[in-house]
Amino acid sequence: MPGQLPDDAPPFRFEYDSATLRYGPNCVAALGDELAELDCDRALVVTGSTVGSTPAVMDPVEDGLGESLASVFAETTPAKRLGTAYDALAAYERHDADAIVSVGGGSSLDVAKVLAVLVATDRDPDAVGEAFVETGTLPIPESGLPPILAVPTTLAGADLSMVAGVTADPATCPVGEPASGGISDPQLMPTAVCYDPELLATTPRNVLAASAMNGFDKGVETLYASNATPVTDATAMRGLSLLRDGLLAFGDGEESDAVYRTLARGIVLVQYGISRPGETTLSLIHAFGHGLTRTYPVQQGAAHAIVAPHALDCVFDAVDGRRDLLAEAFDVSDAEDPADAVVDSVAAVADALDLPTRLRDVDGPTREEFPAVAEAVLADSFMANAPDEFDPTREDIEAVLDAAW
Repeated sequence: MPGQLPDDAPPFRFEYDSATLRYGPNCVAALGDELAELDCDRALVVTGSTVGSTPAVMDPVEDGLGESLASVFAETTPAKRLGTAYDALAAYERHDADAIVSVGGGSSLDVAKVLAVLVATDRDPDAVGEAFVETGTLPIPESGLPPILAVPTTLAGADLSMVAGVTADPATCPVGEPASGGISDPQLMPTAVCYDPELLATTPRNVLAASAMNGFDKGVETLYASNATPVTDATAMRGLSLLRDGLLAFGDGEESDAVYRTLARGIVLVQYGISRPGETTLSLIHAFGHGLTRTYPVQQGAAHAIVAPHALDCVFDAVDGRRDLLAEAFDVSDAEDPADAVVDSVAAVADALDLPTRLRDVDGPTREEFPAVAEAVLADSFMANAPDEFDPTREDIEAVLDAAW
């Protein structure tokens, strides 16, 4: 007999202007073609020192750009300093570039986005820095931003995004109080992204594993977000399925071409449509990630690995959290308790990647600091996308932290 038909989805509006997506081994060979499509002639590559000195990454990128390569700026850092973006601006202007190619992880892409804003900003750098320290953001010009092409080498899933984080240089801030903030605008969506599994394979295993939970949890949260749509349901479910299979195999030590191709396809799909004009599907787990890393050295992916199973327990104890869709994505629909099976599936991925599982084992907050972390989590803008009818208290958030301790 036919199964029970699902309830109709509530009305939704899905506004999304995605980057052009390229996937495949050595797809970076087409970078020059993508620039030609944009009528651009010279691209500044923006990357970090480690990636910038890795021939297995940079040689294919530079070959793909060919005569369109203006220069390589290999000075980005995880701090994502505004001053670094100004240094990149000097290189951009010195080499007469008209496009930007970001290579690496989310930090390099964030600096590239800030650079794009500065290219179109006609203001004194000191004035820009002072305004950022005061407001925590940068004004986005209505036009004039150069196109950004992204070449990710991690699984953090920062590529199809309209936002970027940025921090001020310590010298421009009160002692001990460096300013941090972000920018957001549809113009910051990369124009094209090249997902090259051969470049993922060049990333050290520990770096790739550390980035994986951040990207993986984007798919989890997209399914239970209050602003989920049938479009993002479909991409997130397929993406989670691919990432789970790929990450479990990767965690078991398999490093075949098939594994990296599976991971690349999965990370494309879990990102699709999650960052849209005026909204995102990121929610509770990412709010925890912000709360745990904003003032502590714990790495973002490690924070996600530790807190995700406990955060999901909190959601499922309070609301449905679309557990059936998550269970279907993880192929555990036949479990006696789908919610428990989903939590176990997420924990199994973190375990396979050999990521930390307890807050006490990382350089994060002490238990005495949990109330302050809980307040930061609840105040995080991503909490606006929490599952329908999920309204945790500070005590609820502290209980998650206690369970993760």
